[in-house]
Amino acid sequence: MFTAADFIPKAYSSTIENGNFEWSAPSNIALVKYWGKKDNQIPANPSVSFTLNNCKTITKLAFEKKESQDTFSFDLLFEGKPKEDFKPKIRKFLERIEEYLPFLKDYHFTIDTHNTFPHSSGIASSASGMAALAMNFMGLEKKLNPEMTDEYFYQKASFLARLGSGSACRSVKGNVVVWGNQANIEGSSDLFGIEFPHVIHENFHNYQDTILLVDKGEKQVSSTVGHDLMHNHPYAYSRFAQAHENLDKLIAIFESGNVEEFIKVVESEALTLHAMMMTSMPYFILMKPNTLQIINTIWKFRAETKTPVCFTLDAGANVHVLYPENVKEKVLQFIKNELVGFCQNGQYICDEIGEGAIAL
Repeated sequence: MFTAADFIPKAYSSTIENGNFEWSAPSNIALVKYWGKKDNQIPANPSVSFTLNNCKTITKLAFEKKESQDTFSFDLLFEGKPKEDFKPKIRKFLERIEEYLPFLKDYHFTIDTHNTFPHSSGIASSASGMAALAMNFMGLEKKLNPEMTDEYFYQKASFLARLGSGSACRSVKGNVVVWGNQANIEGSSDLFGIEFPHVIHENFHNYQDTILLVDKGEKQVSSTVGHDLMHNHPYAYSRFAQAHENLDKLIAIFESGNVEEFIKVVESEALTLHAMMMTSMPYFILMKPNTLQIINTIWKFRAETKTPVCFTLDAGANVHVLYPENVKEKVLQFIKNELVGFCQNGQYICDEIGEGAIAL
């Protein structure tokens, strides 16, 4: 059983003065939701997600050895311009991971990052951003420790990404990723995400996700605050038990290819996530009127046409429309005809299951 101490390195066998790496890491969309966490970014319940393909962060890390080793030193560029208001979050991340990457104060870093999706579009960019940064830092550690195995490299990258943003640990690997201890999933861990180890039926290969941008504004409630509200939540215990049950259901669903049962679990999870927000104290509603219009329109279309299309939601107003590849043309036509009018400025993003982080 892995512990955090397994990621504290021994002495490094090599040295490097300067260089650079570049990695892309995708966003992901949870099917079974993670909501509520313990200390050190440990999830209160397990989750499983589709890794996306097109919505990603691309981060270049340049590094140079420096004289003094008493502080973190870094410049941060977002889309080519200095981004001072991001720096406190990066500094906090470096503080959290220094124990596991003891070289961090030896170098001055230039972090140059951009997203392939519109900034402030309401798509969680912390998952892709922290995963891309973790991949770059692991690239440097692999130079210092060339004997490192690929398995350790990716596990530690996921472990580090989690310390920046919980769901970021699910953006390192591809297709379907599980994060959190689950009795029936061998190798699952609270410390990092793993590729779903069971059979996945071809019905779920190349699954599509069209993201409808209902509201591109800042969230009223940060995810951190939302997670903290689960500590004294009246329904927390039942919710955590439900997440375990739904993850068990998905093991059988993925194996059998039963899309109808998949839809039930995924939509129920999305609505439960928002029910937790509405019943916490203080309570809040992140859905917008157009979110509900979209959900009802999807339900009506599915009932009338028997097309296996469903929705899920993150902690926000935007709607992820999920469907198998073999109904892609039909669903995209439906989106253009009936759902685009509910999107802010008619904006939506077509995405699909992807492979995870990639070195560029």
